[in-house]
Amino acid sequence: MQKKNAQSLSEALSDFFSENSALRVKMAQQRVIRGWSELFGEGIAKYTGNLYFNRDTLYVHLTSAVLRAELMMIKEELIKKLNEHAEMTVVHDIVFR
Repeated sequence: MQKKNAQSLSEALSDFFSENSALRVKMAQQRVIRGWSELFGEGIAKYTGNLYFNRDTLYVHLTSAVLRAELMMIKEELIKKLNEHAEMTVVHDIVFR
C-alpha cells in the first residue's frame, strides 16, 4: 500500500521551516549564540559571560574592558561573520556590556 503524500524527512522539515519563519529566525539566533566561541576562539570566549538576543540585537556580556573596546572597533566585521554563520541576517547590532 502506497501513501499518497509521502515525502522524505528533509523535505518535510524544509516545508515546515519555510512555513514558520519565526521559528527559522529563532534557530538562526541559536546558531549565532552557539557559534560565538567557535568563530572567535577560546581567547574571546573565556571573557564572554552571557549572550542573548533582544529583537535583532545581540547582547554580549564581557568581563574585560580592554576586549570590549577592541570588539567595539570591529563590530561591523563581527556582525558580518555572525550572519554568515547563521546563514541569514539575524544580527543587526551588537551591544557589549
